[in-house]
Amino acid sequence: MTSSGLRAAAALLLLCAATFAAAAELSDKLRDDSELSQSTAKSFRRLMPVRFYSQVEQNPIANATLTLRSCTIFVPTNEAFQRYKGSIHVLYHITTAAFSKEQLPKSVSSDMEGNPPLYITKNRNGDIYVNNARIIPSLSVEMTNREGKRQVMHIIDEVLQPLSVQKNAKDNINNPDAMQFLQMAEQLELNDFHLRTYRSQVTLAKKESVYQSPGAHTFLIPIDESFKLSARSGLVDAKVIDGHVIPNTVIFTAASQHDDPKTSAAFEDLLKVTVSFFKQKDGKMYVKSNTIVGDAKHREGVVLAEIVKANIPVQNGVVHLIHRPLMIIDTTVTDFLKENGENGALRKFYEVIMDNGGEVLDDITNLSEVTILAPSNDAWNASLIENLLRNRKKMREILNMHIIRDRLNVDKIRQKNANMIAQVPTVNNNTFLYFNVKGEGTDAVITVEGGGVNATIIQADVAQTNGYVHIIDRVLGVPHTTVLGKLESDPMMSDTYKMGQFSHFNDQLNNTQRRFTYFVPRDKGWQKTELDYPSAHKKLFMPDFSYHSKSILERHLAIADHVFTMKDLVQYSEQAGNVVLPTFRDSLQLRVEEEAGHLHDENASHEWTGYVIIWNYKKINVYRPDVECTNGIIHVIDYPLLEEKDVVVSGGSYLTESSICIILANLIMITVAKILN
Repeated sequence: MTSSGLRAAAALLLLCAATFAAAAELSDKLRDDSELSQSTAKSFRRLMPVRFYSQVEQNPIANATLTLRSCTIFVPTNEAFQRYKGSIHVLYHITTAAFSKEQLPKSVSSDMEGNPPLYITKNRNGDIYVNNARIIPSLSVEMTNREGKRQVMHIIDEVLQPLSVQKNAKDNINNPDAMQFLQMAEQLELNDFHLRTYRSQVTLAKKESVYQSPGAHTFLIPIDESFKLSARSGLVDAKVIDGHVIPNTVIFTAASQHDDPKTSAAFEDLLKVTVSFFKQKDGKMYVKSNTIVGDAKHREGVVLAEIVKANIPVQNGVVHLIHRPLMIIDTTVTDFLKENGENGALRKFYEVIMDNGGEVLDDITNLSEVTILAPSNDAWNASLIENLLRNRKKMREILNMHIIRDRLNVDKIRQKNANMIAQVPTVNNNTFLYFNVKGEGTDAVITVEGGGVNATIIQADVAQTNGYVHIIDRVLGVPHTTVLGKLESDPMMSDTYKMGQFSHFNDQLNNTQRRFTYFVPRDKGWQKTELDYPSAHKKLFMPDFSYHSKSILERHLAIADHVFTMKDLVQYSEQAGNVVLPTFRDSLQLRVEEEAGHLHDENASHEWTGYVIIWNYKKINVYRPDVECTNGIIHVIDYPLLEEKDVVVSGGSYLTESSICIILANLIMITVAKILN
């Protein structure tokens, strides 16, 4: 659509809703504008619903405004009207001053009775929102009416919804502030939610002024249903009430930034609480408080709450109703799983636990300290998981992989991760999780690997009375990548991956028709060879020595019609002494033993069984056994299967490509010299 076509089409909307004289002006406009094609008009009519036209025509105030005054009108699209089921308030879409997108202030007064404000916000992408509706940038139009008044039309993707009052309300409620909203909640349309308990606590704590404060704030109000625990209401003190308010910032859900912490009113020297919003793929919106610095009454940690009714505009900001109070940590991990399992953020995780008999939940309940890595609802949609759900034994192993016998928050993970990738045993002593922290502060990304799966923590430190819950984006123990994909993505195996890339050894590792058992030295293992065999180590990572690198890597890779787990290798070793595994060129002969000790953490408080490989009279610890992939299995080992003679660097036994070129050049020069003589 051309810009002149849009201007003409805008005239169609604004002037058809005015007087007969304005309609005559429209005819002139249509006659004079040769670029307004039939297809353009049809497209414009699609965006400008007849329902909105009729509302404007039936409203004398809207008619008079469009005919006589400057104004800005926010017009919902046809699709927005189809989604919207409530009453349309035309005057709530009009303000009696003309503002282009660039001129829009932080709030404007609507033409509705009481002049309730419309809040203008902008997100990081530059999108502009009026309340919860996004302004479609390419469809804003300016013009001048017959009276010479400037008028602007913005197309928005949602119908604007003012505060709704019940039909039988006894009070005349127009443009209340947040405190008046609380006091008159029984007369408002709030989907049968009640706010009596929280209102009583606000009054008891003498915090009415927080909700009466002029300006533009965000208020988070727990519904009565959230206070079923009898002692919970007594925990709502003045600081907790402050933690439910984001001062001087209006946040509507559509315009909110995912997991962008905002300072709450409870942010001072001895207590620091932030609040952030996030949305799940199923469309549900959540808000979380994070008590960064706590005190005797307010524990550090995250509290998660679902928004049950969002985007209620009031005179001094916006209200969101939430399903539980923030900041208050008064439930166990088991209670949290039950609460969020019925229809919440962890519904599918809870369903899988209960479908497998519920014993896992009993085990969690019996732990005095526990951390759960809980896969989100979306994480369970992976196709490979569907086949495993019927296998109760395997699912029990997978579920146990998500349980840690310890209070493990992000700070503790960072401490463990200071000098190496943090390793933590699960409730199965032979199964470990490996945490990695990338970045600092709010930009930090924390990943956890278990059973061959790398998952990212998307909501960390959800605090409970006996531990923590971290929500992750994948189900651990259900591999989704090949051996090559795992090598490429795992920070512990980057040196082996790089060596395999320049020697083209990695090319075969995406083959899903084969089954690989790959003994992968971790990066620290290769670093040890630099101390033991400095000259050989240097050559291994030089492209000129790719033949040697490839030969050494081939020694680490067994290729068969099935994989060899550590338990398999221990069993074969007990039966035959040594195990011979088929490799690409030859075979790999080794023995594997189980050995108790602090193989993974010298400071561990208890022992567990680990695995040791005996190869060429060397004992090599298995750092991470049985990392499953879709076409094989990886055993991460502490040291490569390497000897100094593997890379000969003296005596001329190996010539690099550059050396050959130099020799050939010298031979040619000698030959030419002899011919000339």
